[in-house]
Amino acid sequence: MHTDFFIDLLLQVKDFENSGSYTPQAKVEDFRLWLNDKKYREESPTKLFRNEQHEVSFRENEICKQILLLSRYSKQLIRKGLGEFPELANEEFTYLYRLKDEPNLTKIQLIERNGHEKQTGTQIIKRLLEAGLIEEKNDEEDRRSKRLNLTKKGEERFHQSVEKVNLTSVILSGKLCDEEKSDLLKTLIKLNDFHSHLYSEHRNSDVRMISQLI
Repeated sequence: MHTDFFIDLLLQVKDFENSGSYTPQAKVEDFRLWLNDKKYREESPTKLFRNEQHEVSFRENEICKQILLLSRYSKQLIRKGLGEFPELANEEFTYLYRLKDEPNLTKIQLIERNGHEKQTGTQIIKRLLEAGLIEEKNDEEDRRSKRLNLTKKGEERFHQSVEKVNLTSVILSGKLCDEEKSDLLKTLIKLNDFHSHLYSEHRNSDVRMISQLI
């Protein structure tokens, strides 16, 4: 084995120690995962497709990759941040917080506010009902519908979890400066407005038809 290999290895270890993934308790497995992630980040998403002679849009594919990665990181961080509140640690806290902000929604309204499919949203609402965090009552105008509100326990969970949710949000924003955060927020709102329209008006359309709307 050549000396250059060990030099390169030590340089990689040094980069790992200077990265945000390093902790004093880091083990070899943490280093391996960091290397894998670094390699993945360095690979262009178009490289594979070009090798296979497919035409792709680099920026759009890169945006897609970054959004998917950020979604995965955020889910992991949210579960960690809400570890003290296991009944909220998945998607449940977004439903609880939405009802706190906008009470007396129907089930369908609450599901649509969170951008979920009906089956997924129904399961989340069911878990919140079973945990005693929300309650339902008949809609006075439409007996087929149910209106949802927080229970006293739900109100307590909201106030107890605010600090952890806020801290998690700060971490998710990373080391962006105030100007970068404002610019990112404007871009995300614009992007989500577009997808909100697709969700409400074209959720049953195929991607080829949807692509014509751009």
